[in-house]
Amino acid sequence: MLSVIIPAYNEELMIEKAYFTISDILKNADIENEIIFVDDGSSDNTYERIKTLADKESNISGLHFSRNFGKEAAISAGLAAAEGDAVVVIDCDLQHPPEKIVEMYRLWQEGFEIVEGIKSTRGKENKVHGFAAKSFYSLISSVVGFDMSNASDFKLLDRKVVDILNKIPEKKGFFRAISFWVGYKKSTVEFQVNERTEGATKWSLVSLMKYAVSNISAYTTAPMQIVTVLGFIMLAITVVFGVWAFIDKIQGRALEGMTTVILILIFIGSIMMISLGIIGYYVARIYEEIKGRPKYIISSSCKGKKKQ
Repeated sequence: MLSVIIPAYNEELMIEKAYFTISDILKNADIENEIIFVDDGSSDNTYERIKTLADKESNISGLHFSRNFGKEAAISAGLAAAEGDAVVVIDCDLQHPPEKIVEMYRLWQEGFEIVEGIKSTRGKENKVHGFAAKSFYSLISSVVGFDMSNASDFKLLDRKVVDILNKIPEKKGFFRAISFWVGYKKSTVEFQVNERTEGATKWSLVSLMKYAVSNISAYTTAPMQIVTVLGFIMLAITVVFGVWAFIDKIQGRALEGMTTVILILIFIGSIMMISLGIIGYYVARIYEEIKGRPKYIISSSCKGKKKQ
């Protein structure tokens, strides 16, 4: 059986369309399936739409978070609930083309344990977002060892991979990268990002920046190395000014430049504050992990009744 996980946040306009589109594709391909909607604490009628479908359809189930915990938590909840021999994660807005699920499933039948959905194009996005995304994925790619510039959450995982991911204890994971990290036999399926047909994107520039910072800190300590680099830069600047001052003293010239001294102190103070901020963020992440709070809280759930 194939489990399809669909994270949803304020997607009341897309629930029925997503369900029937995916269900019909899998039915026509003769693939037994279950479809799991994970409502990430929506403020609209997303979960009510899921419950209505569950009253009518047998292959659907829904999870409703007590509040908005984020997409990563929604994916984790879906993986924990999935019962299939293979699991697909796909966005509710159908910008991931659902017809590609069949292609992924056939590759899984051939023996591949992870099938990654790779964007052939990134769709319509402004230059600032494109540059930020490229920089973010370049950093993550260097850590993971794979090119993630066109990676996505759209992928198929074998049951053994899902079981491994469910055992990873960290609270703030990065699903898109962790599936590369676990290894296993991989294949890829290219796709073009579809245009959203209903509703609007839930990702603002601020939320995307927070998402990037959270995932960088979850997956790499590279920002911590910036602190070390800045330390060496400051050491070099200090040595240069020290030699300069020593030469001036030997030659009997008065040490001038109160403004320069103040600017240097301000510069050093800024570097120290940035460094402390980076270190503090990682300490905060450690604090979040050791508190032991759950990744998410499921306030209610529903499941379609099996047809007699």
